[in-house]
Amino acid sequence: MITLVPLNRDNLFDVIKLSETLTEEQKKCVAPNVISIAQAYVNPQAWPNAIYDDDKLVGFVMLALSDDDIPEDDQPSYFLWRFMIKKDEQSKGYGKQVLDLLIKKAREDHQKYLYTSCHIEGDMPYQFYMRYGFIDTHMFDDGEEILKYKL
Repeated sequence: MITLVPLNRDNLFDVIKLSETLTEEQKKCVAPNVISIAQAYVNPQAWPNAIYDDDKLVGFVMLALSDDDIPEDDQPSYFLWRFMIKKDEQSKGYGKQVLDLLIKKAREDHQKYLYTSCHIEGDMPYQFYMRYGFIDTHMFDDGEEILKYKL
């Protein structure tokens, strides 16, 4: 069963090491987890979590629980800031299951949208999000396409 577990002293270094499992191409699409964790430390709106399948660490995810860059008409909305699955755990359905959990949380918290951004070169992660039901806003931020999912 997939669960999201807050970062703690027991999983911190294992989460940091997950970035080393990605291919060079994947590393271009997501910041190293150590950078994400540092950003979470100084950003009180960050919601960083380790992704577990029972007791096996399979990934890392971080939401921004508020984001001033999201248009006013779409507020309140969460922003999926970071999302990665360990290389040898990819293509096992974990990504969809994690998005399901994030969507559930966002709905329970009465959000309007879940936003994210990604590079559009190659099939992943853009096609993954599009298949899930995100829509392309045709806006860009820092070279990444901005996508949103209506809750």
